[in-house]
Amino acid sequence: MKVKSHKKRRSGFTLIEILLVLVIIGLVATALVVNLMPQQEGAERNAADLLVKSVKNSLNTYRLNIGHYPTEDEGGLLALVQKPTFENERLGAKWNGPYVKSGTTFDDPWGNPLVYEPADPEFKQPEDPDYRLYSKGPNGIEGDDDDIGDKEQEEEVDSLEELGEAGGGLTPGND
Repeated sequence: MKVKSHKKRRSGFTLIEILLVLVIIGLVATALVVNLMPQQEGAERNAADLLVKSVKNSLNTYRLNIGHYPTEDEGGLLALVQKPTFENERLGAKWNGPYVKSGTTFDDPWGNPLVYEPADPEFKQPEDPDYRLYSKGPNGIEGDDDDIGDKEQEEEVDSLEELGEAGGGLTPGND
């Protein structure tokens, strides 16, 4: 006579199998994040660069219509969106905006506003640009290496002798 075993076979996964699957999912997710993060940063930099170029094109169109780039008194970049109040009515009639697409913001991908600095006509030299337009970059700090757009061109002087050569013969001790 055979004795029947009353052991029931349970179907399902063991704890070790579940943990192994979770570890594998974690490794795959980590590999994806490590490989995609640099692409995300590059895409944000490209988006900021495209925004700066697009706004520059809009500024150039504004200049063609009005005869000058928007001043701070005219609202800076806002003059591209809404008609400024001009002292000269003929200039107001030339405004043919808005010069940017509806819904365009002047914020870079990191949430920082673009920096628009029109040249001061009182101090502008012929070789100076009419304006500077740039994004502060990912860190949001103005004037460092991660800025995107027009950077201020400053020549570094390593010594007083170089400064003297550039300044027409001034050297230390020649007062």
